Amino acid sequence: MEASFEITQQMVIAVFAGITAQVLAAYLKLPSIVLLLVFGILLGSDAFGLLHPHLLGTGLEVIVALATAIILFEGGLNLDLRELGKVSVSLQLLVTLGTLITLLGGSMAAHWLGEFPWNIAFLYASIIVVTGPTVVGPLLKQINVDRQVATLLEGEGVLIDPVGAILAFVVLDTILNSNADPIDAIIGLLLRLGVGAAIGAAGGYLMSLIFKRADVLSLELKNLVVLAVLWSLFTLAQMIRSESGVMTTVIAGAVFANSSVPEERLLRRFKGQLTILSVSVLFILLAADLSIASVLALGWGSLFTVLVLMFIVRPINILCCTWNSDLNWRQKLFLSWVAPRGIVSASVASLFAISLTQRGVNGGEAIKALVFLTILMTVFCQGLTAGTIAKWLQITSKEATGLVVVGCNPLSLLIARFFQERGEAVVMIDTDPECFAQAEAQNLRLIASSALDTAVLEEAGLASMGTFLAMTNNGEVNFVLAQRAAEEFNPPRVLAVFPRDPQASTSAENKVDQAFVPDLGIKTWNEYLNSGRVKLGTTTLDEEEFSNQQNRIQEKIRTGDLIPLLVEREKRLQIIPAAIDWQAGDRIIYLLHDPRSNLLKRLSGATQSTPLSLEKLPEVEQVPVAKLAELSASDSPSA
Repeated sequence: MEASFEITQQMVIAVFAGITAQVLAAYLKLPSIVLLLVFGILLGSDAFGLLHPHLLGTGLEVIVALATAIILFEGGLNLDLRELGKVSVSLQLLVTLGTLITLLGGSMAAHWLGEFPWNIAFLYASIIVVTGPTVVGPLLKQINVDRQVATLLEGEGVLIDPVGAILAFVVLDTILNSNADPIDAIIGLLLRLGVGAAIGAAGGYLMSLIFKRADVLSLELKNLVVLAVLWSLFTLAQMIRSESGVMTTVIAGAVFANSSVPEERLLRRFKGQLTILSVSVLFILLAADLSIASVLALGWGSLFTVLVLMFIVRPINILCCTWNSDLNWRQKLFLSWVAPRGIVSASVASLFAISLTQRGVNGGEAIKALVFLTILMTVFCQGLTAGTIAKWLQITSKEATGLVVVGCNPLSLLIARFFQERGEAVVMIDTDPECFAQAEAQNLRLIASSALDTAVLEEAGLASMGTFLAMTNNGEVNFVLAQRAAEEFNPPRVLAVFPRDPQASTSAENKVDQAFVPDLGIKTWNEYLNSGRVKLGTTTLDEEEFSNQQNRIQEKIRTGDLIPLLVEREKRLQIIPAAIDWQAGDRIIYLLHDPRSNLLKRLSGATQSTPLSLEKLPEVEQVPVAKLAELSASDSPSA
């Protein structure tokens, strides 16, 4: 009874500490693994001595195995095959050639700098070829790096985990059986990958069938059935071929996620919660089991080993694997910097330390210490600085440019013209084939299809665009389209024209902003544009006249005479949301209703075919006389 209570105590402490670390990390906006490592080390025998994972005995290995299955399955769920297709060559190279480069570079560094024998050096390198999806995923969500880089890092983290874990077990098996033939080792690696992939693909398809057709089951029960099937698949793969289970879980998750399963989002939420719990408990237990003395005993050579891995091996890896890709130097530099190791490396190193010690092979604790030193240095150095590096390199998703517009009409064509003149990619989507002539007249790309089809949005390149705008004549359809675009592609800015109160409709959950003004009469303004009853104006909000300018603009918005279209802020052009907070220095581009009849316009020299010119309009400006000379000198009208 006393022994069982001690084990219960250990698990409760681990769970409480892990969740506390997750809460603090969310509050402080830090990578959770940073605090998990700190908490685990502090609770271990080298600090406060509250956690003693060795008391769990073989139970620790069971916890590691089952929790790792959940973590990798959740990683597979996040693999979007459509996105992976765009970086498939680079990703394939990272998982194959990149693994080989890291294996050779890491083993040479460990041997020559860390003074490890070749067999132990190769074992260390095989463990750290993996990057941590449990570290990379939350990190990318926190810093919002651009979609192409995020997809490549997430894909690498998830796919290289099973490859690296199986490779590590093959190297371990070769070390423990020194007479093993290298050809047999390679065959063993391929067999494990093949068996794991086959079982995972079949299991993922089975899970999708359960979700699609088992209507008698409640959603909660379906989630638990998937969990039971996942662990069964993992165990089956391990029985058929040892260490093939890790590949099984990843493939099962990827197949399930790409099977168009209804209510998949709720399963993701359930699995996401299990993953957070699994990662929290595992990191706390494994970090608590780490001996600080063993890390310090490694000496300077091991420190230099990790530095070489970070600053030489990883950049060479990225350079070789992305040399023929369309990634720019900023993206490649960021990829070279971000490669934190995570829970798979930690768990495999802990299990190997036990196996080597039991077989009487020296170096088990040293490998574990060096792997944890690698995790600590990569997580603290790269994890804490990734956001700053991304902003410095200007590759955050907020920096993404380009516009996808649903609805081809005079107003949307006018907006598209401004983005096009800035050199940004613009794609328009409309079901009316007659819109082709209007779009072609302005050299705009138009897709004649329904934006309700996700494949159409993918064809438009929304994954790499900065802004999505839905502005058809149907406000309800616009809102649905914008919600779907936000959920499927998550572009930085999602806007729609819809007849709702922006305060009630735009929440952090749906990520959709109401465009321009509340209850925009889009048909009315399109008629104004067609009949030439509008002026295109611009004004810059001055710090001294800020309140007066804002009041004049808001008054004309309330009377329905003006709609603000675009704002230039920090040299970036953006579509104005209805709930915008104006700032001094903002340059506003707007449409002003000009009610003069067509006859009067013709008499005054204006014609309907005259293109709109961007100018400062006295109806809105009304600036003090003292500033007129200055404005006329610095802001001449431009087409």
